[in-house]
Amino acid sequence: MAPLARGLQLLDLYFTGDIELTIREMARRSGIPKSTTHRLVGELVAWGALERGKNGIRLGARLFELGHLVPLHRTLREIAGPYAHGLNQFTHLTSNLAVRDGHEIVYVETVARQSLRGRNSRAGGRMPLHCTALGKAILAYSEPALVDEVLSGPLVKFSRHTITDPDVVRSELRSIRESKVAYDVEESQDGLFCVAAPLFVAQNQVIGAISVTGATKAAQAQRFAPAVRSTAAALSRALETTLDGTHVA
Repeated sequence: MAPLARGLQLLDLYFTGDIELTIREMARRSGIPKSTTHRLVGELVAWGALERGKNGIRLGARLFELGHLVPLHRTLREIAGPYAHGLNQFTHLTSNLAVRDGHEIVYVETVARQSLRGRNSRAGGRMPLHCTALGKAILAYSEPALVDEVLSGPLVKFSRHTITDPDVVRSELRSIRESKVAYDVEESQDGLFCVAAPLFVAQNQVIGAISVTGATKAAQAQRFAPAVRSTAAALSRALETTLDGTHVA
């Protein structure tokens, strides 16, 4: 494996959510020899991709700077920021903005209310499409080939409520296309619900989704649907004037 690929492999280890990792642990998880890991970490620290923390190695500020330069994510954050904050203030819940990357969603923005957050619902965090309201809102308006691809693979179970039957997910996607609202009631994490609506640009192409997350029951969650749906519609209109279909993931 080329040095660049191995270096990227080490950076991928942080997708588990660990803030700091020792070189020993990085070598064990990656399968890269410890001496090689030590050398690669030194090079990544020198470049700024990693930095030395109190208890190990953590991601460096240069990656944060580069992430904010990604055109789609940067534009979404700039335009969607006021909408996410407005939804947060109106509902008193955590609001989230996400886009699709492969079979997962990537959180682009999270405006937290108190300490309430879903699993991995931080900027840069990832979750599967099938068990999140954000993911289902996007998947419902995606190409049929992508839906088939996602549902043909194993659907990981994150809680006792996670839907792992492809036929049930397909039925739910049909309902989402009718209502333009998706729900996650303790599917991705026990004790939390999420209500999401898709975001569109030119030619009605889905580009992401916006949601609110809270700790309540399904019947209570439904009352937030109009606010999420209207916010998504307003944000879609704002995005359409800036983005075109060539930027859709």
